[in-house]
Order: sequence, then structure tokens, then C-alpha cells
Amino acid sequence: MRIVIVGAGGVGGLLAGLLSQAGEEVAVVARGAHLAAIREQGLRVEGDMGNFTARVEASDAIEALAPADAVFVATKAWQVADVAPKLAHLVREGTVVLPLQNGVEAPLTLLGGLWPGPVLGGLCAVFSWIQAPGVIRMVGPAIWVKAGEWPRGRSARVEALCEVLRRAGVDARPQEDVEAAAWEKFLFIDPFGAAGALAAAPMGAVRGTPETRALLEQLVSEVGALARARGVNLPAEAEARTLAWFDRLAPDSTASMQRDLLAGRPSELLDQVGSVVRMAAETGVDAPAHRFALAALLPREKAAREKAGLPAVG
Repeated sequence: MRIVIVGAGGVGGLLAGLLSQAGEEVAVVARGAHLAAIREQGLRVEGDMGNFTARVEASDAIEALAPADAVFVATKAWQVADVAPKLAHLVREGTVVLPLQNGVEAPLTLLGGLWPGPVLGGLCAVFSWIQAPGVIRMVGPAIWVKAGEWPRGRSARVEALCEVLRRAGVDARPQEDVEAAAWEKFLFIDPFGAAGALAAAPMGAVRGTPETRALLEQLVSEVGALARARGVNLPAEAEARTLAWFDRLAPDSTASMQRDLLAGRPSELLDQVGSVVRMAAETGVDAPAHRFALAALLPREKAAREKAGLPAVG
């Protein structure tokens, strides 16, 4: 299978390495020093899923790559809108496009740039990052990926894609309702990043301080209420299960959005907290904790995007 992975960071780079090692034809879209290192030395993967170097095709332009059987979109959520119109170049008959962002809007954004046929729903979880140009570091449990027809339904093409991923060592799980699965992950990742960024503290301090514990619980409650108001089949126990996950996290755990904001990098603030505020207004659901979080964190996001030369927000 020919697979193009748009975004060769912690998730995309790890998947590219694993799939290439399993014998698939893999190409990646990367930038700068990371791209140069991949071209010159290969893509190095280190950590709990093995240590190896994979040789993959690499480019900084989607248009320079040949069409593929599968396209994984592994960029940050705020980059999806820019990528979406360019993906048509990679699509041929039978191609599937799998978004792997945090948040719940990436499939809809991709559908705006492609005809509906190729786009699936997807999500993943792993702790991995770019350790150095051309090097992906991964720790903890094996990466898992959930995929399904958007917004719900299994199919032969979903099963086939998951089988390819499983051969590469990925815990790939076809979903009957991938929209609900995406929202349940969002129920975890959005409050995690928002509460952590507001407190400028890891999860141990957030959950161990009564005031920030109450904020965390309210953020979770608001996402759950929004999902159900929008017709998502979120399980009744989803909020309790999410809070139990927070209680099991290592005390020093932080979310990627939180780390980006605190480091002055562009983050997924608008695609997580901002999307809750926007969808809540559209749906007629109150989300005061999210409105506060967005107001408090938006100046940092504006400054980071200005520094990076990105379009202004807000």
C-alpha cells in the first residue's frame, strides 16, 4: 500500500517509521531541518516500540508527491484548513483520507476540500515527539488508532486500513461510531489542556487543588453537554470515566496544547477551547468555563502566532 503522511511530527513520524518498517511504501510531508535530516539520514524512531531507521520519500510540498492508497493527515488541528484543498492531488480512485487530530472538526474541514468519498473519521493516542531533526522519540504504550466511516459506520475499507496498521504494530480499532469516539477523546484532551494552561501546572497540581479540580470538572461537563446537544452518542458514563483517567495520570503529566502555550508556540487553542465556545453558541449551550479559558489564553496564542508569522486570530 502506498501511504502519504502529511505532517511528520510525533504522530505522523512514528506512523511513517512503523509502516515503512512493515514494508509499506511511505512518503511524508515535512519541513525545514526535520525534512533535511529525513532525506539525508532517514527517519529515526527510538523508544518503546523499537529503535530503527526507516527510509521514506520526503517532501515539503504535497503537490510533489504521487497519489496514494491512503493519506494520513497528522498536522496540528489549526493547519488542517490550509492542507485540505491541496489533498485532492493525492487522491485517486479508492484513496482513503484519515485525519488524526485532537478535536472533532477535522473530518468536516477535510470534507470542505474533498468530495465526501475519501474522508474517514479518525483519532489516535501516543506519547511521542520530534526529539531532534529526523528523530522521533516515543515512550509508553503502543500507539492506538481508531477509524470509521464519518460520522458512523464500519466498512471494508476501514477494516483493510486497520489491518495494514496492525501489521505495523499499531493498535488499530475499527469503530461503529467514530464521531462518538472522537468526542470522548475530546472530552479528555480539551479540559486537560485548558485547565493545565490556565493553572500553568501539571495534572497532579490541577487535580490536587480544590479550585482547579472544580474547574477541570466544569470543563468536562461543558464538553459532554455540548456533545449530547449536537446529537453525539456519548456514553452516559463518559464524564466519570474521563475524570477517573485524570486521576490515574502521572502527576507531572501535561497536555500538548498546554506545553505549546507555555512555550510561546502556536497551539490548538482555537481548535479545542475555541471550537467549544463557537459550537456552544451555535447550539444554544452555555459554556462559561470555556469562554473564560479562551479569553484568558487568547493573548498568548495571538503573540505566538504573530511571532511565527501566522495570520492574526480573534
